[in-house]
Amino acid sequence: MTGNPAFSTGDQHHALSPSPPPNLLITMEEGSQNSEQLFEDDGNELEMEGNDIDIDSNGLDIEGNCLDIESNGLQDDCDGMLDIDDNHESNGDDATAVSIENGISQGKNYPPPVVGMEFESYDDAYNYYNCYAKELGFAIRVKSSWTKRNSKEKRGAVLCCNCEGFKTIKEANSRRKETRTGCLAMIRLRLVESNRWRVDEVKLEHNHLFDHERAQNCKSHKKMDAVAKRKVEPTVDVEVRTIKLYRTSTADPVGYGNLNILEGEISETIDRSKRLKLNKGDSQIIYDFFSRIQLTSPNFVYLIDLNDEGCLRNVFWIDSRSRAAYGYFGDVVAVDTTCLSNKYEIPLVAFVGVNHHGQSILLGCGLLADDTFESYVWLFRAWLTCMSGRSPQTIITDHCRAMQSAISEVFPRAHHRLHLSHVMQSLFENLGELQESDVFQMILNRTVYETVKVDEFEMGWDDMIRRFGLADHAWLCTLYEERERWAPVYQKDTFFAGMCTFENGEFRSSFFDGFVHKQTSLKEFFGKYELLVQEERKTEAINDFESRDSSPLLKTRCFYELQLAKLYTNEIFRRFQDEVVMMPCFSITQVHANGSVITYMIKEHEVEGDRSNMKNFEVMHDKAGTEIRCICSCFNFNGYLCRHCLCVLHYNGVEEIPFQYILSRWRKDFKRLYVPELGSNNIDISNPVQWFDHLHRRAMQVVEEGMISQDHYTVAWQAFKESLNKVRLVADKHV
Repeated sequence: MTGNPAFSTGDQHHALSPSPPPNLLITMEEGSQNSEQLFEDDGNELEMEGNDIDIDSNGLDIEGNCLDIESNGLQDDCDGMLDIDDNHESNGDDATAVSIENGISQGKNYPPPVVGMEFESYDDAYNYYNCYAKELGFAIRVKSSWTKRNSKEKRGAVLCCNCEGFKTIKEANSRRKETRTGCLAMIRLRLVESNRWRVDEVKLEHNHLFDHERAQNCKSHKKMDAVAKRKVEPTVDVEVRTIKLYRTSTADPVGYGNLNILEGEISETIDRSKRLKLNKGDSQIIYDFFSRIQLTSPNFVYLIDLNDEGCLRNVFWIDSRSRAAYGYFGDVVAVDTTCLSNKYEIPLVAFVGVNHHGQSILLGCGLLADDTFESYVWLFRAWLTCMSGRSPQTIITDHCRAMQSAISEVFPRAHHRLHLSHVMQSLFENLGELQESDVFQMILNRTVYETVKVDEFEMGWDDMIRRFGLADHAWLCTLYEERERWAPVYQKDTFFAGMCTFENGEFRSSFFDGFVHKQTSLKEFFGKYELLVQEERKTEAINDFESRDSSPLLKTRCFYELQLAKLYTNEIFRRFQDEVVMMPCFSITQVHANGSVITYMIKEHEVEGDRSNMKNFEVMHDKAGTEIRCICSCFNFNGYLCRHCLCVLHYNGVEEIPFQYILSRWRKDFKRLYVPELGSNNIDISNPVQWFDHLHRRAMQVVEEGMISQDHYTVAWQAFKESLNKVRLVADKHV
């Protein structure tokens, strides 16, 4: 990294936004050819006026080394700190705390906009972006804005570079010089809670050179008054705090900013609850670990969050392989807070997914000062930023009010579900003597795990409450009110990818189970961390090899078994094979027909050979659309069709499982390259900054793949040498 040592957040920031509020009136200002919508769910009607609406929902993007902490002996007065917070003002020479790279320029006094910035008014937001633009050498205009129906109250706006778009047909014959280049640089603003303006989306990259002279004479800068010229800092509310970017001092590179406070010797004036609980030497351990990993993994990312006193509050990190793996296995993510909620020595939070072998994989880690709403919001936003703004379909967590609220804030479109095993464990712990009752356990398990219809579950629960006199149990009543987040009977439309098995409540998301204990120190953890991650990836490589080079043993003559034996990895195929083996044990009856959609009743013996104890499963089959669905919802829970669906397909003479029920996430022939997403290949060939950005990212892809093995390294090194020789030949021709 060149220039001032700093955190660097890559080349662009985008945020996915909610859908447009129907009670907003959209107007177009200053001749914009296209317009962009503010996505916000308000539940009323939406009126649009002006030009056509162009919806653009790109995600956040972090490339390259992303974030880096280096020490350069900054002054003790915190001038070297860049903080998006009105409590910290930057002085002229020190304000360029974020390095200039990847085609994004920055001013000396105005930090570049980032998603999550907040302002007290629309004028403050406009003035900030205008000042930032003037300092860099471009002008801005209001591309579009939104007001509430029958009201002049502004609710949202898009501020863009004045080089956005192109001339309209009517303007094409004008003698005025063409100044528009189709530049995409912009910020999207939204009014939140009626008193704050939040930046919802940011595009920093311009496709033209900056011209300070022309910019000074532009309309937006001429209108600046004395108020607008003052430095407008975004406010950061405690509940929606953005990721803070700091430079740190030499004395304590990660721990406590520039306060020169040793671990364990915190001042009485500093609230201990708002800082990460570290033992002596822990901050250096964290710094050494991050530095070492970054040397071997160039796309390793870490973010830190400091409180207002400069103390370390929260930390997040993720390596490039985990970021790339999320692209394949990011549909379901579990947030493991076991260490934090159980007050372990290390307050660890882990993001865990499941790969194509049904094996738990690590998708990022954090250390949190506490389990409050604001800490979780910071962590989730940090993680989402590193995942290019792409939210998972399903998020599975422990039962925690603060985390539930944070997920609603950061992942509003994801299905938030609770760990069933954790719910059941908590249920027994809160019921005192009843946890010892075998009868109670039997009735509870039957109600939770064996009911297939909502009314069955609710009747069974009511019977259980009456029988054991639990009607006045407050905790149990609260749990029941949230039943749609944990009871399997309500989860039939939620995809779990086999991460939760609802037959016995087993949970498969604990990545560090058996390696991290209550007294495990930070030093011990980081020592085990690298070994555990390496072991996980070694296991995946072995499973890949075995799945590709061996054929599983077939147990039946069913063509469905043969079909998936050729496609799925060994472990997932074995799970599916258990369903195939049970197919002949059923009787099937057609009970209803509506056009091409036919409903069948499958009768299954709960105990083999016991015909007195039967269980019925409804299966709906659409012959025209080759769609099939069972009331047991095995496909959504586990990612493959159940025995009941297979029985109906076989009954109807369908020889192969329909393609939509064969998931690429389980396939053994699917090529997975664990390298970061590179984004768009569209660059401005006249812009040298974009040349560097594009070449750097491409080179990093070769570096990542060159580190897979010694053979990969040799080929990559040879390719680099050949490329360099060719480039030098071109340079010689121009001498």
